Amino acid sequence: MDFIIRKGEIQDAQAILDLIHELAVFEKLPKEVEITIDDLRIDGFSKTPKFETFVAEDKEGYVFGMALFYERYSTWKGTVIHLEDLMVTQNKRGIGAGKALYTAVLNYAYERNLKRVCWEVLDWNSNAIAFYESTGAVIDKGWYVVKMKEKNLKEFIENK
Repeated sequence: MDFIIRKGEIQDAQAILDLIHELAVFEKLPKEVEITIDDLRIDGFSKTPKFETFVAEDKEGYVFGMALFYERYSTWKGTVIHLEDLMVTQNKRGIGAGKALYTAVLNYAYERNLKRVCWEVLDWNSNAIAFYESTGAVIDKGWYVVKMKEKNLKEFIENK
């Protein structure tokens, strides 16, 4: 293996942000990223982090992949993990780093006896869907992702 998987550290914030931007382009939503490097540093690497990461790093120290996740609470299951983003830069795909990052998150959950790991996948991302299903993940086709975006939230609260 020509890479390692390790816990993300504050000095990885720029690489993580770059991967987030690359993922947004891949998902055809490049203008949706509002987060900054300072947000990542504070939210991920302060005394009370809001998320955790694993990163894939090559022998030269280049971070080319990441899995960003956080704990949340399910009223049906208890503590679970939400995998927010799993990303490997385009020119490093196919070497097993994505699976290694995915496995690191699942192992993290397993070691802590957590009840579930969940995430979203775009319906057109057939490669990701096939990969997830090959690992035993179940895609709940009867559920929709619902969002209240900042603008809509503001309008709702101010006009209730």
